[in-house]
Amino acid sequence: MARQRSILSLILVILATFLISCGSPTVATAPPTYTTSQLEKIQEYVPEILSVRDRSQELQKLIQKKDWIYVGNFIHGPMTSAKQNMSYITSNLLPKDQTKARQITRDLLKHLVKIDQAAGASNSQLALSNNKAAFADIDNFLQLLPQTSN
Repeated sequence: MARQRSILSLILVILATFLISCGSPTVATAPPTYTTSQLEKIQEYVPEILSVRDRSQELQKLIQKKDWIYVGNFIHGPMTSAKQNMSYITSNLLPKDQTKARQITRDLLKHLVKIDQAAGASNSQLALSNNKAAFADIDNFLQLLPQTSN
């Protein structure tokens, strides 16, 4: 009986030693940050998005004048270019922001499609409401971007 206890004790000591040696202290990792190249890529596309956002009144006036051809041109030109730039930026954002950025970009596309459909149906109210929503999407996207000092 004593021999069985000593063997059992030896097995438990070996097991405990093995488990302790396999464990490692947890090292606190720093939160993810942007690299210089990511910031450069992001800043490369931001001015174009800002210039489109600053032209929001132009699209609103075109809708109010019911100038549907120019509304379509604006949507398929500068607005689509801004959406494309937002897609380029998304891959350079932190992983926690990428999901939200992709959703905002999808929402922007949905609003642009609705504006285009409203232009085809000459529906000013639908176009105006989606115009506001589209530019709100752009503002929401810009809030996700890292703040850099120039």
